[in-house]
Amino acid sequence: MSNEHPFENIPLEEEITDLSEFFKTFGDPTRLRILFFLAQGEKNVQSITEELGIQQATISHQLSTLRMLRLVSYRKEGRKVFYSLDDHHIFDILKIGIHHIQEGQR
Repeated sequence: MSNEHPFENIPLEEEITDLSEFFKTFGDPTRLRILFFLAQGEKNVQSITEELGIQQATISHQLSTLRMLRLVSYRKEGRKVFYSLDDHHIFDILKIGIHHIQEGQR
């Protein structure tokens, strides 16, 4: 690991609080399963429910939380709502996290 210091200053208190909330979101296994499933591409609520075997009310609640924290975005097509990861940063965080865990298991 490099001796470089990527942060010149400690972030502002508000930024630290927001970051803490952001990372708390990744502490829920159901939300993580949803995020990893959405990392495969855009999905509607029914396909998420069927794939993960979780009740639709639970999926909808978790998607609402993920949407509020800008981890997922959505679009409507008629009566169906399709969800996807909000941007590539979310995919990168998942990829780095799982890589870190898998590396520790070797």
